[in-house]
Amino acid sequence: MGKQAHPRTLAETEAQAIARNIRVSPRKLNLVAEMIRGLPAAQARAALTFSKRRIAQDVRKVLDSAIANAENNHSLDVDRLVVREATVGRSVVMKRFHARGRGRSARVEKWFSHITIIVRERPQGAEQGAR
Repeated sequence: MGKQAHPRTLAETEAQAIARNIRVSPRKLNLVAEMIRGLPAAQARAALTFSKRRIAQDVRKVLDSAIANAENNHSLDVDRLVVREATVGRSVVMKRFHARGRGRSARVEKWFSHITIIVRERPQGAEQGAR
């Protein structure tokens, strides 16, 4: 008597990877996620590798994980993968304070985010540059 198998919510040609509680605000993370939406996986990986934003390296790790999941768990062709979706969500917010003059304080909010990357295998006859 174990748990029943969880039904798969993605198509057979899709794989995903999720990173939770990343220490960056959702607004900043969404700027990096916007760079890779719709790109081929190799091109998205190159864009993240050479991005100047600090969080791009963490997003690249999640993309690499999604590519590895597609290859190892679902036997998809790595060369035909495209980033179908890169969604960003809010996580917890740590609330701290910063001491100010005359005995006052100011609130400091430290935002955390989630990111989900879904990669999809292009159909065999699809053109290379399609978004």
